[in-house]
Amino acid sequence: MNLSILLLIPLLTAVGVLLAPSNNMVRWTSLIGSLAQLCYGGFLMFSYIGERAAGNTTQMLYQARYSWFAPMNIEYYVGVDGISIAMIMLTAVVVFAGILISWSVEKMTKEFFFLLLLLSVGAYGFFISLDLFAMFFFLEVAVIPKFLLIGIWGSGKKEYSAMKLALMLMGGSALVLIGLLCLYFNTNLNGAHTFDLLQISQMHIPIEAQRFIFPLMFVGFGIFTAMFPFHTWAPDGHSSAPTAASMFLAGISMKLGGYGCLRVAAYLMPEAAHEYSWIIILLSTIAIIYGAFATLMQKDLKYINAYSSVSHCGFVIFGIGMLTRTSINGAVMQMVSHGLMTVLFFGAIGMVYERTHTRMVDQLGGLLKVIPFIITVFVIAGLCSLGLPGLSGFVAEMTVFMGSWQNPDSFRRLATVLACASIVVTAVYILRASGSTGMGPIKNPDFLHFKDATWTEKLASITLILAILAIGIAPFWLTDLINPDTQIIMGNIARGIAGR
Repeated sequence: MNLSILLLIPLLTAVGVLLAPSNNMVRWTSLIGSLAQLCYGGFLMFSYIGERAAGNTTQMLYQARYSWFAPMNIEYYVGVDGISIAMIMLTAVVVFAGILISWSVEKMTKEFFFLLLLLSVGAYGFFISLDLFAMFFFLEVAVIPKFLLIGIWGSGKKEYSAMKLALMLMGGSALVLIGLLCLYFNTNLNGAHTFDLLQISQMHIPIEAQRFIFPLMFVGFGIFTAMFPFHTWAPDGHSSAPTAASMFLAGISMKLGGYGCLRVAAYLMPEAAHEYSWIIILLSTIAIIYGAFATLMQKDLKYINAYSSVSHCGFVIFGIGMLTRTSINGAVMQMVSHGLMTVLFFGAIGMVYERTHTRMVDQLGGLLKVIPFIITVFVIAGLCSLGLPGLSGFVAEMTVFMGSWQNPDSFRRLATVLACASIVVTAVYILRASGSTGMGPIKNPDFLHFKDATWTEKLASITLILAILAIGIAPFWLTDLINPDTQIIMGNIARGIAGR
């Protein structure tokens, strides 16, 4: 398997989009390219599962490396494990759904789809990189398109929101870069420094260096995943972004941060992760509770989903901070689950807004009678968010809670209880939003003339719902995929805590 194909498919599709002679050809080129991504991602996943079943125990499969900048030992070095595969599949599904949902975009269509495809290049590159500098490079590739998508195709305070998002994420990137350089100069591989993630994982970074580098890395990546108190870019960014950009932002971009916190910060600096874990747990618990209550106060559907994302992404950081194998499994599952359900939610909100031209809950009502498919999708996304058994949200959050409770100390158990209690608040705002939007009398006579979802919207929604059900009903395939690799991460953390 050649992992570089994951980058070539969206790059070639983007070139095809630029060369397409008409908007309709742009759409079909983008759709075919996104379908190719999804098919290759699925082929990669089944090939990976087959390799593991055949007894291949190499930590990272399908490795390839080429020198990029020899004086600093920077390489194009790629490989995947189960966690990477899960993130790649999430990205492929979100890209496919985002292209379908954006089918009706008329303003600068070619440029819009080009930027969406460029975002996917950054995401794939980030998830397959085993060289930390290359990983940082692809992280940056995923920032600029978001700024342009919101600033040009957004609504409301789009310039302000785009600038705020870009500045906050650039700030996070700066912290990551400083941390990476400090980590690089604290490595020693045959007398030279290295960015090789696997090599660094076998080294012992001095604890004094870890105490300085870990906060830089964890906070830098944490900003991307809307970690409290650096979350304020997320609600404004989501509310102003066009539907597909919101889907990409919540479904993919926020996962880059969680993946970086786990794969780089916690894995490479385990002693510091253990020392700072109580701060991580405290901040993530605040994010979970604050996000839930802030959502309760919102009346705009996009703000509801945006603040809800702050709360749900808090579970990712919470699971990582608990430093048990089960909680880290739950954190990875929550990244996948939240990516799917929030993308579905933003897609449904976008479909409602495109027809009603409002996102205010008090101006909507009775839409189930007019657009039953769209409102059904909206309700399913909401039920997944509140943790209904049978859907992915329940499996992921319960795994985080069970793993967190394995810590016997009272502080971590109190934090677990508080995090669990947020589910009640989530149920309140989800049921209220769903009821006010879909049930009751039709508040505006103009709503009676709406048409239900188009074929592209239906295909996108069904794809996401099937993925949510696949995890909710049969989660074993995902846990089997990621469990060996979370065990490796936990082994490194355990050795670090024990002083190696």
